[in-house]
Amino acid sequence: MNYKGILCTRILNRNCLGKKLIRRCLSQTSKSEPEEKQTHFGFQTVNESEKEEKVHEVFRDVANNYDIMNDTMSFGIHRIWKDIFMHRLGPTKNTKLLDVAGGTGDIAFRFLRYIQNLKCEEGCHVVISDINNNMLEVGKERSKNLKLDPKLITWQEADAEKLPFEDNSFNAYTIAFGLRNVTHIDKALKEAFRVLQPGGRFMCLEFSQVNNSVMQWLYDQYSFQVIPVMGHVIAGQWSSYQYLVESIRKFPDQEKLLEMIETAGFREVTYENLTMGIVAIHSGFKL
Repeated sequence: MNYKGILCTRILNRNCLGKKLIRRCLSQTSKSEPEEKQTHFGFQTVNESEKEEKVHEVFRDVANNYDIMNDTMSFGIHRIWKDIFMHRLGPTKNTKLLDVAGGTGDIAFRFLRYIQNLKCEEGCHVVISDINNNMLEVGKERSKNLKLDPKLITWQEADAEKLPFEDNSFNAYTIAFGLRNVTHIDKALKEAFRVLQPGGRFMCLEFSQVNNSVMQWLYDQYSFQVIPVMGHVIAGQWSSYQYLVESIRKFPDQEKLLEMIETAGFREVTYENLTMGIVAIHSGFKL
């Protein structure tokens, strides 16, 4: 082989070796970067990092009309559900309540009225926590209009999965219509367990699975055909209310959620269906 032939062969060998090294590096890089986990956003499948932002956008967009839409969608029945929820909690003096995803104050304000009616405000306080500041601002305005004692309320923007509170800080934890919107339900439940004192009570009010076939059919028709239209007409938010309807169908049923609460460490876990299972109240204790 002449000199030119030898030179060409060496160049080709080097090119082949270079390509192999590049392929190997790319292969190792792809293996070292695990694919991001996916979750659901309503009926959509999205990356976990996307869901929090998408949920944030939903509640930012609906914040100003949130309470009006609750009344309209449920024909006011949500007020009865929340009243029952508070009576099941049955707060007494020295109750330190953390109300998570409680931005507009519906549960916290019921708590304050409850202890005031029983004249047991001594030592009581509520922290209203929400990941969405728009919801908190609506709640603060409502609180002023209702002339509630600001010394009994703390407002805190916080993620239910990473609460900025010390261990054993509260003796009651409530979350109403918020648990289905977190990305990792198990993490939120573990955080609830962490911040509760021994003997503290966890309570969740959430949409669940209807236990009557006829009612289920009617409920589905109303949910998917009517509620998004209401959202569009009243709040200009079709897609946001479409998501809220879909998120209910993706949420664990009563028994599955009970198991998840027990897995987080709670004991004496029970649930109570309201309105044939449209919503359910789950309760557990940190023992």
